[in-house]
Amino acid sequence: MDRSHLASLLEHVRDGEVDVGAAVDRLRDLPYEEVGGFACIDHHRGVRQGMPEVVLAEGKTSEQVVAIVERLAADGGPVLATRAAPSVYDAVRERVPAAEYNPLARTILVPDPDAPPGRPGILVLTAGTADIPVAEEAAVTATAMGNVVECVYDVGVAGIHRLLDRLDALRRARVIVVVAGMDGALPSVVGGLVDVPVIAVPTSVGYGAAFGGISALLTMLTSCAAGITVVNIDNGFGAGFAAALINRLGPAPEPAP
Repeated sequence: MDRSHLASLLEHVRDGEVDVGAAVDRLRDLPYEEVGGFACIDHHRGVRQGMPEVVLAEGKTSEQVVAIVERLAADGGPVLATRAAPSVYDAVRERVPAAEYNPLARTILVPDPDAPPGRPGILVLTAGTADIPVAEEAAVTATAMGNVVECVYDVGVAGIHRLLDRLDALRRARVIVVVAGMDGALPSVVGGLVDVPVIAVPTSVGYGAAFGGISALLTMLTSCAAGITVVNIDNGFGAGFAAALINRLGPAPEPAP
């Protein structure tokens, strides 16, 4: 449940369309609900943060993910689960038919059918094609939070002209997520070209001395370009969430022509 769903419920009570008892039943699980002895679902998070609790499917059984997603979906959505295997999605879809799967991002999304049009302003870039799964996780997360996300892939520094051909996209963005493995240099280049926040995401892509993303992480942390914030290795979700929070601030930008 988020602020809009809570406001709608109270308006229905005010107008006599929902009786007080039914409203109490709806609200009794706030702020959280214990499910199956394995989870305490934070139904209040949407009211506090504007986005319902997100389910990390990795490390959970299919049955656990299904139970959590089903209860969250009863609040009206959106519901997002990350790091989900196809078999987990198949199990979720049997109980929640509206669920959608992104096989690259490994995300399950139950969209909110009553959501307003998305807010433009977020751009997601990758240095290489191998970075796309992490970028897709960021894009799905930001989309679930009510944004229209533009994605530009494979524009790394090994062929810098590819990035320079996308200056129009860079300049119309309000926040940019840059996903890169190997030497992790792309966020520094982007940070030197724009006047908006840049969220750098190191990925575990790279040969031996890349150390599973540590080389890219250290490069991003020591960037000489101002305005760059760095999230953890392969943390597309964290980057997409942060980008969505930033994009809420101030007036919405004009859509791209």
